[in-house]
Amino acid sequence: MFTGIIEEIGTVEQMRQTGSAIVMTIGAKRVLADVQLGDSIAVNGVCLTVTSFTDRQFTVDVMPETVKATALRTLKPGTKVNLERAMAAGGRFGGHFVTGHVDGVGRIVRQWPKANAVYYEIEVPAPLRSYMIEKGSVAVDGTSLTIFGLSERTFTVSLIPHTRAATILGEKRPGDFVNIECDMIGKYVAAFLAGKETTPSGLTMEFLEQHGYK
Repeated sequence: MFTGIIEEIGTVEQMRQTGSAIVMTIGAKRVLADVQLGDSIAVNGVCLTVTSFTDRQFTVDVMPETVKATALRTLKPGTKVNLERAMAAGGRFGGHFVTGHVDGVGRIVRQWPKANAVYYEIEVPAPLRSYMIEKGSVAVDGTSLTIFGLSERTFTVSLIPHTRAATILGEKRPGDFVNIECDMIGKYVAAFLAGKETTPSGLTMEFLEQHGYK
């Protein structure tokens, strides 16, 4: 579990293709302070497992499904990436619940300044848009942000100067692709209301409505 508060900007040092998978080595410092083999680190919002490390870099395996479903496939040596360690049980919770399981890839279609902020309009596949609400949360390349506007196929977020400086989003431009993770709670609620999931007891919305809970 992550919070969407980026700890460090790392640099892709090596990407090695192994069939349809990728072995990626990333240069970093802060996230390596207490790293252990098997730890989870979110790279641009994608939860990956540390397979080896030194005091200045770590290596992860990116399986074929992750390569296909995320924008990690667009990275190359020298590319900057957002990094966040898994949330510590006793740490502050500054963002929102982020699992590191990316729902899809979005594309920045428009960008404009307003006072001290920069607004980003991002186009997403229709199924992702259905999980979004104004003032709701979304993770963009692993960064916890608040949705300020919605259209049929896009959502809009606003970045303050600190977020632009502390994450790779400050360098993103229209046409760039970003990893999108919709709000976890919203996805569970949507699935429950659609009747796709039930509780262990078999409780459904239809059952509740039949017994007066509407």
